[in-house]
Amino acid sequence: MSATADHRPRYVIGVTGLNAIDSPGPGVAVIRALRESPDFAVRIIGLSYEALEPGIYMHELVDKTYQLPYPSAGTQVLLERLGEIHEREGLDVIIPNFDAELPNFVRLASRLAALGIRTFLPTLEQLEARDKLNLRAFGEAHGLLVPRQRLLHRADELAAAADELGYPLVVKGRFYDAVVAHTLEQARKAFHQISAKWGLPVIAQEFVQGHEINVAALGDGTGRTLSAVPMRKLYITDKGKAWAGITLEDETLLQLARRFVAGTQWRGGCELEIMRTADGRPYILEINPRFPAWIYLTAAAGQNQPAALVRLALGLPTEPWTQYAVGRMFIRYAWDLITDNHEFHQISAFGEL
Repeated sequence: MSATADHRPRYVIGVTGLNAIDSPGPGVAVIRALRESPDFAVRIIGLSYEALEPGIYMHELVDKTYQLPYPSAGTQVLLERLGEIHEREGLDVIIPNFDAELPNFVRLASRLAALGIRTFLPTLEQLEARDKLNLRAFGEAHGLLVPRQRLLHRADELAAAADELGYPLVVKGRFYDAVVAHTLEQARKAFHQISAKWGLPVIAQEFVQGHEINVAALGDGTGRTLSAVPMRKLYITDKGKAWAGITLEDETLLQLARRFVAGTQWRGGCELEIMRTADGRPYILEINPRFPAWIYLTAAAGQNQPAALVRLALGLPTEPWTQYAVGRMFIRYAWDLITDNHEFHQISAFGEL
């Protein structure tokens, strides 16, 4: 940490999730929010896994990028790589933004802190409680509406699941991807595609008809909700991702987020994916244990959740927000980012740019 000419503290922050594609990671949105904080200036260190993650080449947002080993490589290899980066950059905070990488970062949190690198992450127990595999049981324990589901280890279990849950049937991967199947043949195809990509078990979930609403929330680890901003999807891609959305005024959704944070003592950012039925019942479809790709909308609405998370990580006082701008919209768009071939070869061959 250092001071800038305008006397604000300057933090070096590592951010993952730079894949701003048709199913974008949260990293670029997190970085945009951090750069707009009035409380501090930042030097952003991008942490990538693939050489074609667009955020690597967004030099107006990312000051320097280093490649990380894949999560499957384990914690020791990750720690060694982060140690190398820290020696060169002096990292103050790291914000991981992918579900699959979170367990490794959580396991390393104390060792990273010993190096002077702060994080603010849920515990392994919190990750497990809201896992898609356990979400139905979690909902029953906390009085939350969650669609019925079955865990599938073989494709021949689909018929029984469909008999119980009916069609359409949602076939989901443990970390990502979901397909709405209208026939057994479609369900089997989805099972094989998802299991090949994300492993077993695959989740068969009851389809709930309604309006899709997401809530981005930030918990301080003591049960207190510092921020909660609901957003209704206005345009949805074929992958189920919001391509446009609008902030809502809805106390029921805010209370739902507060109940989740209080019930789990949630630590860090999260996203509740909700389907509200025609009669107003909010079903929780998923609880993602990190910021969503649309997190920049929280900053635009007056509750800069990424900036608040940095303050929490650094142990700075952080008070809850009580208001946000209702009717604030985001509309995502595609943009052809032009770069030079040597930059691609630099990150591919040397693991940094």
